[in-house]
Amino acid sequence: MFNRLAFATLALGVALVAPAGATRAQDKEKDVKPAASKVVAVTVYANTALVTREVTAPEAAGLTEVVVSPLPPYTMQSSLYAEGTDAIRVLSVRYRTRSIAEDTREEVRKLEAEIKGLQTKSAGFEADLKAMAENLKLLDKLEGFTAKSLEHLTDKGQLDPEKIISLAKFVQEDRAKRTKEQLGVKQQLEDVQAKIAFAQRLLGERSSGTVRTERDAVILVDKKAGGGTIRLNYLVNQASWRPQYKIRATGKDKDPVVVEYQAGIDQRTGEDWTNATITLSTAQPLLNASPPDLKALSLSVSPVGGVAVAPVDPATGIPVPAKPVPQPGISGPGGMGGMPSATAYARDLDKLSRDLRQRAAENYSQKKEQAGGDFANNAAALEQFRDLIADREELIAAAVPGGRADEGPSVTYKLPNKLSIPSRNDEQVIEIAKIEYQPKFYYKAVPVLTANVYRLADLTNTADQVLLPGDATMYLNGDFVGQTRLPLIASGKPFTVGFGVDPQLQVSRVLVDKTRTTQGGNQVLTFKYRIRLSSYKNGSVPVQVFDRTPHTETSMTIAINVTSQKPELSTDALYVRDEKTRGILRWDVTLDPKQNGEKALTIDYEFKMELDKNVNIGGLLAK
Repeated sequence: MFNRLAFATLALGVALVAPAGATRAQDKEKDVKPAASKVVAVTVYANTALVTREVTAPEAAGLTEVVVSPLPPYTMQSSLYAEGTDAIRVLSVRYRTRSIAEDTREEVRKLEAEIKGLQTKSAGFEADLKAMAENLKLLDKLEGFTAKSLEHLTDKGQLDPEKIISLAKFVQEDRAKRTKEQLGVKQQLEDVQAKIAFAQRLLGERSSGTVRTERDAVILVDKKAGGGTIRLNYLVNQASWRPQYKIRATGKDKDPVVVEYQAGIDQRTGEDWTNATITLSTAQPLLNASPPDLKALSLSVSPVGGVAVAPVDPATGIPVPAKPVPQPGISGPGGMGGMPSATAYARDLDKLSRDLRQRAAENYSQKKEQAGGDFANNAAALEQFRDLIADREELIAAAVPGGRADEGPSVTYKLPNKLSIPSRNDEQVIEIAKIEYQPKFYYKAVPVLTANVYRLADLTNTADQVLLPGDATMYLNGDFVGQTRLPLIASGKPFTVGFGVDPQLQVSRVLVDKTRTTQGGNQVLTFKYRIRLSSYKNGSVPVQVFDRTPHTETSMTIAINVTSQKPELSTDALYVRDEKTRGILRWDVTLDPKQNGEKALTIDYEFKMELDKNVNIGGLLAK
C-alpha cells in the first residue's frame, strides 16, 4: 500500500509520508519546513523538564508525516511521545538529526551575521595598520637619506639651509600625522575585537554550543479530513528548580508574617518557553510503566572491626569493598586511626543511595528498564545496610530518620498564570505563592553557645501548599537580618523562623562555684552557674533561656542530677518529653522594661556529678 501512496509537501512545511524507498532520502533534505508549533506547557522537575508542544496538523486526510523542528539540543530522544485527538491517530514518533549550513534561529543568524561583519572590519583595520607600518619605514629611510645628504652638502660647502629645514619639517610633521592615524586605527581595531568577543559569547549562550545540527521529531499520523492539533511531549536536560523564600515581618504579634514562596529556575535547554503553562514538581519523571523487579538481598559477615557488607560503586552499580564499619568504643573523625563515625558513614551511604536512585531515573527515562531496576535495587540495599549499622540517634543525626532516602513528599505546583522563561545561563526567579501567617514572637538565649539573644516567631503552615526544604532570606521592618534554611513543612504543621539578633537584649553565663567531695566510695562534683539577662527595651518580652548539663546513658557508672534551680525549669510538654531527659535545661521568663544593671534578671542552678573515685571523666561530646 505504501508504494502506491503519493504525497506532497504542504504550504506550512508539513512533511508527508513518501514511498518507502524515498523516506531515507527525504530525511536527508536540508530544506525541511517544519509544521507550525509552539510550547504550551512545561513541567519542571528536579533535574529535567517535560515540554509539551502544540503542533498544527495538515488539512489533508490519510497517513501523514508531521515534522516538528527544531527540538532543543538537550532533548532526551527516547522520551518523545505524541498525543492525538478523536480525528487524529498517532502511529509513531521518531527522533532524527540533520546537518545544516547555518543555524535556523533568527537571533542566532543575526549574531553570526554581526560577527562576520565585525571580522571583515577587523581585517580591514589590520591591513591599514600594516600599510601604515610600511609607510613609517619609508619615512625612516627618507630621514636617513636627509641626514646623509646634509653631511655630503656640508663637506662640499653647498648647504642650502631652507631646503634642509623644509625637508626636516616635512619628516617631523608626516611622522606625527601617521603615528596619530596609526593610534586611531589601533583603537578602532581593539574596539571591534571587543565587540567580536562579546558577540561570540552571546552566540555561545543563544546557540547552547551547537549551531550546525538540527533535531527533528517526525510524527506519523492517520487522520480524517480537516485540520487539528497534535501534542508532542519530550524530556530535556539542563533544566531544574529549587524552592527559596523571602520572609518579612514587623516584629509585632498583630501584624502577619509574609512568606514569599519562590522558585529559582535554571533554564539552559536552548529553547525559550514563551507564554506557557508552568508546573513545578518534585517527582521523578520515570517512563517505566511497570515496577522494577525486587531482587534477593544477600548478606555477608566479617570479624568485628573488619569489612561488613560491600556497598556499590555509584558510577557502575557494581559492589566494591566497603569501608570498615565503626565499632563501639572507637572514636569518630580525628580519633583512633581516623575512623569515621557511624553518623558520618550513614550520611555517606545515604548520599550514595540518592546518586543511585538518580541514575535509576535516568535509565528509566532512556527506556533502559533493566539497568534502572538494577540501580534501584542497589540503592535500596545501601539504605538497608545503613539501617543495620547505625542506631536511631545516628540516623537522626545524619538526617535520615529511616526508610528510603527521600527528600520529602512528591508535590506539584501548577502556577496560575502563563509565564515566559527564556533559555539563559543565569537563574530566574518566579513566585509560587504569597502566604500570610499569624506569628507568636519571642526571644531565645543560649549563653553557653553565644552572647547574642535572637528574635524568633512560631508559625503554623495554614496554607494548602507544602513548603519544601529551601533557603530563606529574612527581613524585619524592611531590613535584611540574615538567612536561614527551612525544613520540609507540611500543611498544618507548626514551624519556627528566626529574625536575627536583638541588640537591646543581652545575656551572660558564669561559673559561680565548683567543689569536689568524697561520699563513701564515690567522688561528688558540684557545679553552680549563674545566668544574667538584661533588657533595654521599652516593653516586656518573653524569653526562652537554654543551658545544659552533661548527660550519659550509663547511669550506673555516673549519676548527674540538677539539685536546685531558680526559677523553676519550663513545664512545656514537648520540652519535658523530648529534651529534659537529655540534660537540656530551659527556663521560660519574662523580661520587664529597662530590666538591666542591678535589676537584671538572674537564673541560678546547681548540678552534681557522682562517680566512682577511681574513675576520671574522659571527655565530653556534643551529639
